[in-house]
Amino acid sequence: MERRSFLRGAVIGTSAAAFGGTLWQGAASAAPAQPGPGPYGALGAADANGIQLPAGFTSRVIARSGQRVGSTSYTWHSAPDGGACFADGSGWIYVSNSEINPSGGVSAVRFSSTGAITGAYRILSGTRQNCAGGRTPWNTWLSCEEVSLGYVYETDPWGVNAAVRRNAMGRFKHEAAAADPVRKVVYLTEDETNGCLYRFVPATWGSLSSGTLQVLVAGTATSGSFSWANVPDPDGSPTATRSQVSGAKKFNGGEGCHYANDTVWFTTKGDNRLWQLNLNSSTYELAYDDSLVPGGSAPLTGVDNVTGASSGDLYIAEDGGNMEICLITPDDVVAPFLRIGGQSGSEITGPAFSPDGRRLYFSSQRGTSGSSSGGITYEVTGPFRA
Repeated sequence: MERRSFLRGAVIGTSAAAFGGTLWQGAASAAPAQPGPGPYGALGAADANGIQLPAGFTSRVIARSGQRVGSTSYTWHSAPDGGACFADGSGWIYVSNSEINPSGGVSAVRFSSTGAITGAYRILSGTRQNCAGGRTPWNTWLSCEEVSLGYVYETDPWGVNAAVRRNAMGRFKHEAAAADPVRKVVYLTEDETNGCLYRFVPATWGSLSSGTLQVLVAGTATSGSFSWANVPDPDGSPTATRSQVSGAKKFNGGEGCHYANDTVWFTTKGDNRLWQLNLNSSTYELAYDDSLVPGGSAPLTGVDNVTGASSGDLYIAEDGGNMEICLITPDDVVAPFLRIGGQSGSEITGPAFSPDGRRLYFSSQRGTSGSSSGGITYEVTGPFRA
């Protein structure tokens, strides 16, 4: 499904079609639109887990930091962050990063076809501040270190094969990764105030052991054309990767990254923006900017992790704010999908859908305590649209 640019920070809870198909950009003559309920309707009262959801949806707690997962003997990690789901026969596996330094890493939970927890285990240990990452088409999880000169680790969701550090993917403050099977590359965000967007071009698709790291080159405007240039020294020392290529475009705190249908979406937390790369035309543009919404009525703030549903909807988790996961539909509606109450000292992380699209997993990184040892991982089930 091909998308237009979303809203440019406007038309909240209203389809752009209502404005004759023209995306409102804050013109003085336009009436401010108010937040709307979105395709699933308004949020209901908080449930027993403190989560507000649309009618027909329910939540449950999957794991808590420092406690055993279900009836397993495995203790869930602190500060759960980026995550993804993988098909496992008739069931599935959810993997989750641990954003602590030192001793970060990744854990996994295995589910049966009915959603029952059947196992939990570690798939990466001894790493630093594993923040986000991304899944590959060959069913591995890329776990990214959000530290200076951090690495990307390729892990096995089943825990059979040992994790491998992928040096060729560069050393910088990694955040998220998104694989593009059409162009056979992996896009990488950088969590620096003057960070860049990269892509890794493997020497052989399906192997990340060697290849070329490239950086996006573009002007300073919020839209235009872009190209890619090789990073001379992916090791990032003594010169940081973001400072090696003249004309490399800077982004204010790269966060979540998602690829679908010849398009890459990624968020920047420093300016609360969602960016869109149109790969067929080699152009980029702002897809969402909350600063352009009048009257402080933007429902989406504190942009962070992002994932997509089979419906074409994007789900974007908030870092702080009022602790929501908001969705943006293909017809340009922005609205909250869920809200967590009583956890203002936390952030929402790791949104990911089960392979059948019927369950959404995510975490509150610091839970009600505001501490990394208070993380909670949830599942939401309901009538998600196909």
